[in-house]
Amino acid sequence: MAYTRRMTDVAPLILGIESSCDETGVALVESQASGVPKLLSHALYSQIEMHQAYGGVVPELASRDHIRRVLPLTKQVMAEAGKSLKDIDVVAYTRGPGLAGALLVGAGVACAMGTALGKPVLGVHHLEGHLLSPFLSVDPPEFPFVALLVSGGHTQLMRVDGVGRYEMLGETIDDAAGEAFDKSAKLMGLGYPGGPALAKLAEQGEGTAFKLPRPLLHSGNLDFSFAGLKTAVLTQAQRLGDELEPRKADLAASTQAAIVEVLVKKSLAALDQTGMKRLVVAGGVGANKLLREQLNAACMKRKVRVHYPELHLCTDNGAMIAMAAAMRLQAGQQEATRAYTFEVKPRWPLDAISQSV
Repeated sequence: MAYTRRMTDVAPLILGIESSCDETGVALVESQASGVPKLLSHALYSQIEMHQAYGGVVPELASRDHIRRVLPLTKQVMAEAGKSLKDIDVVAYTRGPGLAGALLVGAGVACAMGTALGKPVLGVHHLEGHLLSPFLSVDPPEFPFVALLVSGGHTQLMRVDGVGRYEMLGETIDDAAGEAFDKSAKLMGLGYPGGPALAKLAEQGEGTAFKLPRPLLHSGNLDFSFAGLKTAVLTQAQRLGDELEPRKADLAASTQAAIVEVLVKKSLAALDQTGMKRLVVAGGVGANKLLREQLNAACMKRKVRVHYPELHLCTDNGAMIAMAAAMRLQAGQQEATRAYTFEVKPRWPLDAISQSV
């Protein structure tokens, strides 16, 4: 049975649950009859400390920790918003992509909660959550725009004409930008998570110290490839040998400079190809300071508006899931349902989203 109450009748409260990988996020968003939905409260628990001992995410441990965290976080969010569970109109959850076991936790809790409360549920695409997360910022974008999605496992350029109206312009053919950051950091012996550690170390180094490749920079298309850069970093680290430690900051800065240059130039090429004057950057790598600086400078010269999520909402979070659900409902792109069976999608291309999700 579909949830059909019109958004003009009331401002529904949407609870969003994110559990796709190593962060448990819960948030409450209030849809508006017109305009951007409003974030009422959100809470996030990161598993970074737990996974540090293993140098990366352990899926089974991640799933178990989501089970422990999701209900206490839900109670916290409801208390901060001054609402009770019976006030919720829709329970949204991340359906995919992500780790299968982790996704099942969020989906199971959401559907159980929907059953207990007699409220409809809605499965949300994780990357659509990232894509629409800048609408939570103090400077929300307007459609249409070009989107650069740069998260741990995804690097994509998309044309976005509206909610659910996405056209893939280019994507990575191997390692994503986030993976290039993380794997390069691991090669340098930096801690987990590698991306932020590399970026922090890079602040002490010189970005032109080492000549590293910019894969597909002049390919003539909008696709990305960062596997070759990772190999070049490994080769350079091996050449340095005992000299790696004193030159580590320079190697980190040179690695970051290579990744950022590719992201910036491909984004500008996408703007040229589409003729658009608005760019949205979303995903964890979107928090990178150098990337923001260079994109801001380049877009200012071209009189292009660039939008980002707030820094604390760049990583995976429940707010982006609740926001995406609210915007899909407002746009009539999807209906919540009281059919509480669920199927998660660990692999789910963003451009495959349709009204049948």
